[in-house]
Amino acid sequence: MADQQPNYGRPQRPPTRSSGFNSNITTPSFLRKLQEHVPNSTQLVGFLTLIISGGILLLLTGLTLTAIILGLIFFTPLVLISSPIWVPLGTVLFIAIAGFLSVCGFGVATLASLSWLYRYIRGLHPPGSDRVDYARSRIADTASHVKDYAREYGGYLHSKVKDAAPGA
Repeated sequence: MADQQPNYGRPQRPPTRSSGFNSNITTPSFLRKLQEHVPNSTQLVGFLTLIISGGILLLLTGLTLTAIILGLIFFTPLVLISSPIWVPLGTVLFIAIAGFLSVCGFGVATLASLSWLYRYIRGLHPPGSDRVDYARSRIADTASHVKDYAREYGGYLHSKVKDAAPGA
């Protein structure tokens, strides 16, 4: 009986046989279950903010879509009538902008190359200078091998040329 709630002078109802429930088990009512799952004020404000901002964004999306459709309806005839002007103008603008950007890109690449070359000549070892030194040494080695080969076999070829053209 210690686990039962105090009565505080209220008369206790006798259990009814028609309910089919055990009177010793206390079951929370529907309202009590509903109150346990009620969100607190922070959750409620967050939910309301979500609803309001979602509604505003939905309204703005609808207005934007409406403006785009009305703009297409009103400006399509103007664009179709003036298209003989727009197509060549667009082509010329595209070529001019592409040319300008290409010149700017080549200018930046040239400045970067000259800056790298200046640092390389000054001996500041810019990135990649070790590869350039390796390639230069390989080219020099190959050139010296070709020169040695030409000296070694140059007399042989010279004699063959004299054999082919005795008067030469």
